[in-house]
Amino acid sequence: MSAVESAASAVSASRFRNTASVIDRTRMHFERAHQRGLMAIYGRSMEGRTVRLTRGERRGDTVADYVRCCYLGLDNHPAIVAGAVAAIEEYGSVHWSCARTRLNFGLIGNLEDILSQLFGARVIAYSTVMIANMGALPLIASGHLTEGQRPVMVFDHRAHASLAFHKPVVAEETQVKTIPHNDLDALEQICRKHPIVAYVCDGVYSMGGFAPIEGLLQLQEKYGLFLYIDDAHGISLFGENGEGFARSQLPRELGERTIVAASLAKGFGASGGMLMLGTAYQEELFRCYSIPHAFSASPNVAAVGAAIASAEIHRTSELKVRQGQLVERIAFFDELIETDQRGASLPIRMIKVGDEFAAIDFAERLLDDGFYTSVTFFPTVARGHAGIRICLTASHNLSDLERLCSKIQSYKPVFTTA
Repeated sequence: MSAVESAASAVSASRFRNTASVIDRTRMHFERAHQRGLMAIYGRSMEGRTVRLTRGERRGDTVADYVRCCYLGLDNHPAIVAGAVAAIEEYGSVHWSCARTRLNFGLIGNLEDILSQLFGARVIAYSTVMIANMGALPLIASGHLTEGQRPVMVFDHRAHASLAFHKPVVAEETQVKTIPHNDLDALEQICRKHPIVAYVCDGVYSMGGFAPIEGLLQLQEKYGLFLYIDDAHGISLFGENGEGFARSQLPRELGERTIVAASLAKGFGASGGMLMLGTAYQEELFRCYSIPHAFSASPNVAAVGAAIASAEIHRTSELKVRQGQLVERIAFFDELIETDQRGASLPIRMIKVGDEFAAIDFAERLLDDGFYTSVTFFPTVARGHAGIRICLTASHNLSDLERLCSKIQSYKPVFTTA
């Protein structure tokens, strides 16, 4: 191999993104989905999980929404909306354009204190989970959270795009590897070869499934594995205080080798993201060197007010009621529709189709019948594995859900090629 070929090979081996190739391979599918009115839809919330469409050929139609990930139905909660309005009125501003290392709304300090008590961790709030990840992953890669030794950063193959997006930046700090989904044997092999390893994964995966928390804790105990778990889709659904799928299974004290990222939207029902940290040193480091802290602003006041209101709901019996309602609807769906996720206590269900254009046709037919679902195809899922994602929530009307299942049963033999 020539020097030029060797250099080209090295570049190829270290490449973690190929945006041009993704666009070339998927543009026809995105164009078709947009043409059919399945993407970039505009509307306004109505009662329960219904949405009235405000633009396009279907303007004025009201559809049952199975796209939003607010699994407990809190995003329409009057107390949360009131919390957002009250915060703006109290502070007389929506946003301060100032880095968080300089000036913060007093209200966000209150929110972080409340969340820290609620979830048994040192919580820092961010505008989104992706921004939280952007601040966290380079700091982990630097080695400053692992006694000065840069860890080998191992990403689960199905880690969310908001995690995988940062691989090129992390690779500037340390070695990056990707392993098959939930492959604990592959992870242990890496732990045996390297003194410090950090594993990056989702708690609950956006296309269904979850991380093997118990097995990861065993590897942590055996090898000192550092865990970074993005539990955006698991927050609020599990735990007495809605700690989430991951945090509810972790030790009472997070310690210095575990960080959990989570959403203040989705199950939590407000807006923003957060990190659950285990030590004062970690918090100090993040507040000084996390990119969103040093070079960006805090969540806006309305988002903070809404999150505080949601945190208060998490302290009441209403949380348990809504968790129970969600469990009921998941079981109801599973009785009628068979999926790979059947029987799991998580609210995401995937209807396999296979062909991308067939999946788009399937989703369009459901939308015409009043059900808005997410058509999914590469790069969200592997090529040739397109389908329909159903997000179940506590506030879905059972009769609407039964009608949706009936439509899926009648359409699936026509469209399924998987």
